[in-house]
Amino acid sequence: MITIKSDEEIQRMYEAGKLLASCHKELRNILDVGISTLEINSFVEDYLKRHGATPEQKGYKGYPYAICASINEEVCHGFPRKQPLQNGDIVTIDMVVNLDGALADSAWTYPIGTISDSAKKLMEVTNKSLYKGIEQAHVGNTLGDIGHAIQSYVESQGFSVVREFTGHGIGPTIHEEPEVFHFGSPGNGQHLKEGMVITIEPMVNEGEWYTYVDSNGWTAKTFDNSLSAQYEHTIAITKNGPFILTAQ
Repeated sequence: MITIKSDEEIQRMYEAGKLLASCHKELRNILDVGISTLEINSFVEDYLKRHGATPEQKGYKGYPYAICASINEEVCHGFPRKQPLQNGDIVTIDMVVNLDGALADSAWTYPIGTISDSAKKLMEVTNKSLYKGIEQAHVGNTLGDIGHAIQSYVESQGFSVVREFTGHGIGPTIHEEPEVFHFGSPGNGQHLKEGMVITIEPMVNEGEWYTYVDSNGWTAKTFDNSLSAQYEHTIAITKNGPFILTAQ
């Protein structure tokens, strides 16, 4: 079921999104060679608590952490761990913030130390593909318009779009209809309506798009061990165009 949000609900989700964005900005000050993703997890949980919010995905279907922290070939749902990040790594930090019952969801990929030119290009293309998808998030357009914009750009740059994991509707629960695919054909799929709130979150691989889930039952990895990046915003569909609730 797709839920349509009121202006008041969208405003409350925007407040959650502002807090989430501020947390990502703070992460830029601590993400460096030698820090562990388990330390980052503790930082995020403490930051949200100090600002009157909670990490919504902690406990969701048994997920044990406040963030997902996916390193290098990990596509999504990476478990935070004790091992320190190394020079040349890229890491995606994904979190869902609950502020007084309103949710916002955003992921961002960060470089650790000095990264390769190919990793830089992967991150740049993935980030740009997110905004190409957002440009299509207008009343009357379709989910296929979003997916096609992302896929056509990513593939023109020599990368591939993950198929198995998608964006989604959000609020009042984490994952709602509709599924938001990051590939597809223009004009296909659900038409976008005013008041819908969705996430757009392309996962882009340096190699093939195939993934598998490792033994923890959560973490998805590239099948060919190539690098993967992800950027995500929560978007409200409004009569004036897409409203990014998690803008940094």
